[in-house]
Amino acid sequence: MKFTLSWLKEHLDTTATLAEITEALTDLGLEVEDVRDPAAKLRTFTLARVLHAEQHPDADRLRVCRVLTDEGEKQIVCGAPNAREGITVVLAKPGDYVPGIDVTLGVGKIRGIESHGMMASERELELSDEHNGIIELPSGEVGQRFVDWLALNAPDKVDPMIHIKITPNRPDALGVHGIARDLAARGLGTLKPVSGMGVEGGFASPVAVTIDRAVADKAPFFAGRVIRGVRNGPAPEWLQHRLRAIGLRPINTLVDITNLFTYDLNRPLHVFDMAKVFGDLQVRPAAAGEQILALDGKTYVLPEGTMVIADQNGPESIAGIMGGEHSGCSEQTSDVFLESAYWDPIAIATAGRALKINSDARYRFERGVDPAFTRPGLELATRMILDLCGGEPSEVVEAGAVPDTARAYRLDTARTASLVGLDIPADVQRATLTALGFRMEGDMAHVPSWRPDVLGEADLVEEIARIASLTKLQGLPLPRPRPGVPKPVLTPLQVRERAARRQAAALGYNECVTYSFIDQAFAELFGGGSDAVQVENPISSEMTHLRPDLLPGLLAAAARNQARGFADLALFELGPIFAGGEPGEQATQISGLMVGNTAPRDPFGSRRKVDLYDVKADAEAVLAAIGVPAKVQVNRKLDPWWHPGRAGNIALGPNVLATFGEIHPRILRAFDVKGPAVAFTVRIASVPFPKTRTATRPAMAISELQAVERDFAFVVDPQVEALTLVNAATGADKALIESVTVFDQFTGLEGGKKSVAITARLQPRDKTLTDAEIDAVSQKIIEKVQKATGGTLRA
Repeated sequence: MKFTLSWLKEHLDTTATLAEITEALTDLGLEVEDVRDPAAKLRTFTLARVLHAEQHPDADRLRVCRVLTDEGEKQIVCGAPNAREGITVVLAKPGDYVPGIDVTLGVGKIRGIESHGMMASERELELSDEHNGIIELPSGEVGQRFVDWLALNAPDKVDPMIHIKITPNRPDALGVHGIARDLAARGLGTLKPVSGMGVEGGFASPVAVTIDRAVADKAPFFAGRVIRGVRNGPAPEWLQHRLRAIGLRPINTLVDITNLFTYDLNRPLHVFDMAKVFGDLQVRPAAAGEQILALDGKTYVLPEGTMVIADQNGPESIAGIMGGEHSGCSEQTSDVFLESAYWDPIAIATAGRALKINSDARYRFERGVDPAFTRPGLELATRMILDLCGGEPSEVVEAGAVPDTARAYRLDTARTASLVGLDIPADVQRATLTALGFRMEGDMAHVPSWRPDVLGEADLVEEIARIASLTKLQGLPLPRPRPGVPKPVLTPLQVRERAARRQAAALGYNECVTYSFIDQAFAELFGGGSDAVQVENPISSEMTHLRPDLLPGLLAAAARNQARGFADLALFELGPIFAGGEPGEQATQISGLMVGNTAPRDPFGSRRKVDLYDVKADAEAVLAAIGVPAKVQVNRKLDPWWHPGRAGNIALGPNVLATFGEIHPRILRAFDVKGPAVAFTVRIASVPFPKTRTATRPAMAISELQAVERDFAFVVDPQVEALTLVNAATGADKALIESVTVFDQFTGLEGGKKSVAITARLQPRDKTLTDAEIDAVSQKIIEKVQKATGGTLRA
């Protein structure tokens, strides 16, 4: 929405400066996009008088002038043919920037003679394209600022143009009068009423108007009148300047008047040339295949049902969007039909999008103009046509009725403070709504017809706060429910999730956020896909079920990356998984996926394929970050999507905390992922919380006694897992044995047996161990391992 400052002042009696007005507009929610102030680039120029002018000795077209300025007499060389003694000119001094020639002046020599500035033409100051001579002013004092002279004698040349952005909920601000109303309510002046009275018709309208029943709900009200004997030529200069200032091209007086009303009062109008209209006018739906040549010069094939204003020959206008070229007004027009109507916003928006027409009328009608101003707008436009074009008006003809938009909401003055935090007195709140056009009856605020966006009590509060200015809000801390240190905001599980996410990122994984919905076939591969987790209204055929695991999303992401040339990947995701459709059948887990190689190629041979030990270490790191107990077990009670011989569970007894290992080749083929691919999954909620919770970490338990290590080698059957030996040895003395690790394995012994060597680390706490105590613990380890594995101590 564009307008000029002088245009605004026709609706607002104000002494506010341009800066105050633009600042208030943005604060009111009418954000200022641009301000073009012609005076800003003219502030340095002053008036001067030529005292003497003589021919330049070395140039026929140059004259040497003595010019009286506010700094005394100056010598200026000028090439203008009208440079002569006695005229008042506009002076640009050395150091001034001249916008029309993009030059900052300095003292220079022209054909050997110094020149201290220049006398400017209109084009050099970007006032017009005139460049036949320098500016001659009929009045003005030496030293007077040129912008001050223009403000008194030619204010249109220094009239600032303001461009504001209108949000869809503020159609009332699409007219200058509505903008002035907001500024008046803010206190920047007094709103001038829209003056005018009905124009009495001198004869019955020869044109009748009707509304077809098929579009009665889309065209509630249609009014118009004939004006005969008009003289339609170029519009007055003030009207043309007003339109040019906002970027519109003047056409003729009748069209310019309708454009003026569109921007001035947010009342789109249309004028038909009566010589080209045959019969009565009817608002009706377009038939299939009907066409119209619109005012933009394009022919449109109208979709069936599009509202049109038609005569006996067919459509003459696309209702509420654009008129037709056939019945448009020209300078030969003498009799016209002036139309003012109210159209349903949804119908206009639908038709405009279907036809891909953007017009000022559509822009306003689809947002909602004031229905109550339909007939007054017609009367005011009639008065201006009579004043500028002459003619004789007929009686007004109408069809339909103005829709009833009356509604009222209760104003709770105490609610403003609770909703927006501003303490505004009750009388000020009432005065604000009254200034905005609301009618107050007790506590009930009756909404004006030009505010379709006000639809509840909260909207009243918003209007009050908007006018009062939300910049007055002061930041205050929320009150504490109880004194002392506040309780943590995050739950323990949320703290654990944050720690797991940070640890995974620190390990080099890239976080993914995938959909919680997957295809049923993929869900079934991971133990899901039942009817209990089927989405009732899926957004696509590939998102029909809730995911039973995070790995399907990561594998799909890996496949997409591999298809685009990214073979080495490390991805992770933290999010919910679903075992059923009930609230308790949801859990949170974090999963990581590694595909390809561990490092790029280098001369040192550090590149290798990822393996299960990579993800085992990462799973243990994530578990440590969220507080898993130090001693856990590893078992192989795996889900079917893990490789049966290259994966394992990290557990506390039957409670599985995490799973790590290779993805089953069958799953990789289903997702078209090229291996190797290893992954880990940590069930965050399965990790037990500590029994005692303190605000500080426990003291580090460091023994001052030296640890003792003993090595054992056992001969066992080939199917016995090394883990079985480790668990058995660890259980020999849980208090004394700190750790048990495998350091060697040898196969191919007699009978197909294998040798597994372990190291047991004994950490005393109270006293140094004796040889007898060490031997006793060693014997327990041997007995436990033999019992668990059936193996023997290797000789």
